[in-house]
Amino acid sequence: MKIGFNLLLWTGHVTEDLYPLFSKLKAVGYDGVEIPIFDASDPAHFAAVGRVLKDNGLECTAVTVLPDEAHNAISPEAAHRQGAIDHLKKVIDCAHQAGVQTLCGPYYQVLGQFTGKYPTETELEHAAGVHRAIAPVAEAAGIRCGIEALNRFESHLLNTMEQAAAYVKRVGHPAFGTMYDTFHANIEEKDPLGAIDTVFASGKLNHIHISENDRGTPGRGHAPCREAIRKLKGLGYDKWLTIEAFGGSLPDLAAATRVWRDFFSSPEEVYTEGYRLIRETWDAA
Repeated sequence: MKIGFNLLLWTGHVTEDLYPLFSKLKAVGYDGVEIPIFDASDPAHFAAVGRVLKDNGLECTAVTVLPDEAHNAISPEAAHRQGAIDHLKKVIDCAHQAGVQTLCGPYYQVLGQFTGKYPTETELEHAAGVHRAIAPVAEAAGIRCGIEALNRFESHLLNTMEQAAAYVKRVGHPAFGTMYDTFHANIEEKDPLGAIDTVFASGKLNHIHISENDRGTPGRGHAPCREAIRKLKGLGYDKWLTIEAFGGSLPDLAAATRVWRDFFSSPEEVYTEGYRLIRETWDAA
């Protein structure tokens, strides 16, 4: 097991001003960070980020999304679905340059865009076509895919671990798996811990987000973070446990993540207490 921290707490695009943070995270004990790849226009930029992370003894995963309708995997328009393929190939290139191990996120539809209907077979197959095209590209780059089921207020295609496991089976590629997020599971699953069994049984659980019910400091809310960590160790999970928390420092990111108040006293509180929660819970399990 490795412990990571998602840099979306600070930024949607990692630049040099964030580099001093890397040594602080390493000093706390983190094995790596999760970098957002939303702007995939400059692979050289991510190569530079990867070098600095390596210099600080940190590994990395990444998170991405589909930016707009012109790059939407469930669009009825073939050109838009091709746009999603093209965008994700660029993201994978950037991720490869940075040394990313797992690419996670809800990169099957545009966030917050709804039809008003249940997900359709056509939408599922459209998305699967996109992911069948990019999964071999990711595999060739040494990257696992971890598609993320979100709560119903952010997406409609995949909301539960049962849906995510079925979708991964539909795509049918060894590099393409899913992930579990304690925040989303706390909203959508009738049994958040039992849902871990569901997805673990698929053999395609490629990533974990430890995220509190209010998106603040892990362990200070009521999401079953400790229980999930104990469950995962008992099952033999051996990949990343990455903390995901959000603040209000960046208005665009705060709006996207629905942050309308402070959830913690400081970022330091989140990454120090969060690390301690994971480390101590795992070691005691």
